[in-house]
Amino acid sequence: MVPVHAIMLRKNAVTTAYGSYERAPVGRIKAVCRTKYIHYAGLMESDSAIVALGALAQGTRLDVFRLLVRHEPAGLPAGEIARQLDVPQNTMSAHLGILARAGLVRFERHSRSIIYRANLDGLRALTLFLVKDCCAGNAELCAPLVAELAPCC
Repeated sequence: MVPVHAIMLRKNAVTTAYGSYERAPVGRIKAVCRTKYIHYAGLMESDSAIVALGALAQGTRLDVFRLLVRHEPAGLPAGEIARQLDVPQNTMSAHLGILARAGLVRFERHSRSIIYRANLDGLRALTLFLVKDCCAGNAELCAPLVAELAPCC
């Protein structure tokens, strides 16, 4: 949910504290830029990584993120996420908001429902931040990590 005070309307666009959105022809809103935590080059800074890791440090939010990753690229409505994880909808809304502000989840409104998707660019930026200086540049030491990630991606 975007606070009302954080929205500025422009011709055919909405700008919020969390990013800019362009109105689609049928009234839906689509994201046109990344969240404020991920830089345009796809690199993440320490503060942004701390926010993202903090968002994932809670069990329900980690479960939500993993569920959304499994349902890429279609995503899931908020009510379905709450139902599958057996969490009250108002609690789920708060968790999804924290994940969205951390740049790990994106959303799109479709008529009366909001479809949530994992932000794979955010996941990529966080993963790269964590392994950027892996093994002090010694590729042989990082080979098992890369080999383990390859089959799932």
